[in-house]
Amino acid sequence: MADRVDATGTALADSLRAIRDREPLVQQLTNEVTKNDLANVTLHWGALPVMADAPGEAPEMADLAGAILLNTGRMTDSNVEALCAAGRRANELEVPVVLDPVGAGATPTREAVHERLLDEVEFAAIKGNYGEISHLAGVEAEVKGVESIGDYAEIDETARALADATGAVVVASGVTDVVADSDAVYRVRAGHEMLGEVVGTGCMLGATLAAFCGAGDDDLTPSLHGTLAYGVAGERTADLEYNGPASYRINFLDAVYGHTPAVAESLDLEGRVERVL
Repeated sequence: MADRVDATGTALADSLRAIRDREPLVQQLTNEVTKNDLANVTLHWGALPVMADAPGEAPEMADLAGAILLNTGRMTDSNVEALCAAGRRANELEVPVVLDPVGAGATPTREAVHERLLDEVEFAAIKGNYGEISHLAGVEAEVKGVESIGDYAEIDETARALADATGAVVVASGVTDVVADSDAVYRVRAGHEMLGEVVGTGCMLGATLAAFCGAGDDDLTPSLHGTLAYGVAGERTADLEYNGPASYRINFLDAVYGHTPAVAESLDLEGRVERVL
């Protein structure tokens, strides 16, 4: 199988350099729990965050955005209207939109919101845990609150099926991350177990993908590079001194800030990305 994505350190450095050069404005409609972390991680990658989520302003801000993140962690009626309005306006302007379907399948309300978003908005990338991605693909999934608790042996095929159905690149995050479009599936082996001990690291991956997509020329390469860079930053964080999840979280933001193009070029990424389908 021919690889369509260059996953060397040099290629990753080019993606990081593109973010710094283009400084895309990443509009984020997200939840209250992780909003500050998403703004910081976006800034530290080299993009510019703006958290405009009011129903009237959200589609207006889309006129200025280089990418938009729709995180469905907040289910108020006004927020849902803002998500849909911003997504539709971004589609009109051909601005890439990333969906983070928080807790997909947990409640009928969330199910209805996600169905509406997938019906009204075309997404560049959809990022979720194994359970969320499986639910959106119509596969039986075990989700407890916003956490995936099931066994997903067929996640490669499931991610590709969702990508084929939606036209989006699908990123299924787990111990091994899966990145798929309708033609190929890649497994990304990067990250650290402490990422799972910090609230909001999944949300920060969504913001990361939006920053990369906002600076990219397609959807697949930025999604894969964003996933890889995020995981490597998680590993580099573990090399710093930390006492537990709280200090790991702070160090992680520093690690993202320090994940420069020069650092990426120095990395040996052999075997980190494998095309499996």
